Amino acid sequence: MALLRAISLVFVIVVGTGCQLGYYLHSAYHQTKINSSREPIERVLKSGKVSDAEKRKLRLVQETKKFAEEKLGLKKSRNYTSYVKLDSPYVTYIVQAAYPFELKPYEWKFPFVGKVPYKGYFRKELAEKEAARLREQGFDTSVRGVSAYSTLGWFEDAVLSSMLKYEDYDLVELIIHETIHTTLFIKNAAEFNERMATFLGREGMILFYRETEGDDSENIKKALADSEDQRIFSTFLSRELEDLKKWYEERKGQTDPAAKAERLSEIQKRFLTEVKPKLRTSLYDEFGRRTLNNAVLLAYRTYEYELEDFAKLYRHFGGDFHKTLAYLKTLEKSKKPDQKLKEFVSGLGAAASIPGVTSTVAITF
Repeated sequence: MALLRAISLVFVIVVGTGCQLGYYLHSAYHQTKINSSREPIERVLKSGKVSDAEKRKLRLVQETKKFAEEKLGLKKSRNYTSYVKLDSPYVTYIVQAAYPFELKPYEWKFPFVGKVPYKGYFRKELAEKEAARLREQGFDTSVRGVSAYSTLGWFEDAVLSSMLKYEDYDLVELIIHETIHTTLFIKNAAEFNERMATFLGREGMILFYRETEGDDSENIKKALADSEDQRIFSTFLSRELEDLKKWYEERKGQTDPAAKAERLSEIQKRFLTEVKPKLRTSLYDEFGRRTLNNAVLLAYRTYEYELEDFAKLYRHFGGDFHKTLAYLKTLEKSKKPDQKLKEFVSGLGAAASIPGVTSTVAITF
């Protein structure tokens, strides 16, 4: 998860203001604890502290890091050269909130990173306490655990034990995803940053396996199935969120919990009857089981909304990862990078709009 822990570096700057002092102290303490627990991966590989399966995954991280930096052109760093054994299944817990009768996120503001639609806690009970406080104020809320995050280069990010539970191709995607955050970060554009890393992380992972295993590998097959499911779900979610936004706007001023619950139930039913039968993987099964509210929907939006814009850009550059990333870097100073991207891809013509799996062209090194 990007952005969440960069604030721990700067807590001393804001202590004087008294703003969220307890939260900054919490973040700084736990980030320092993680930093002090790091052990070089090379030393871990020579020890008996981890299983053979975990050693294999640590070597996969090393290989992915090298590929991301040398072949994809992502920022070189000391990230993922050390390992930390956690005492919990997640490293942090994310709180998200939304206005109850408006598809609008509650946002927190932090130095340097700007506004973000989520807030992370290292302890689950603190995340749930924050969610309860927001619910008392009338907001919809969502709390979930995450296995990794990026400090955007402020610290040397370690491989966490929580990351090693992933399937191989998910772990490769995660490392590339987080390295993209370190490479390019646009202030006050948290959702754009996450969608960009979601799309490029998956494309980078596919390129990794094409290079290391070939097009017929099982990892490629799984990755392409996931990618196609992501395209289908993103198209569904984007349409549903636009329709729901209009529904709220048409009922502006009305606060009818029963009508809202029925409307959200309709979204879930359409997913189960129209979308899920088309999916080849279990990637989005949870969407059909969760109790939906605006915060839950916006949590999905953070990562899955209008990914087709990035796909069109990628196709425009012929599947060239470097050129795609270079264009996205031109948006770094933009106040509305999502709008700039949409305007750009809207003018590309029919070739960029061909539907289907996005990564059909190998990268040129």
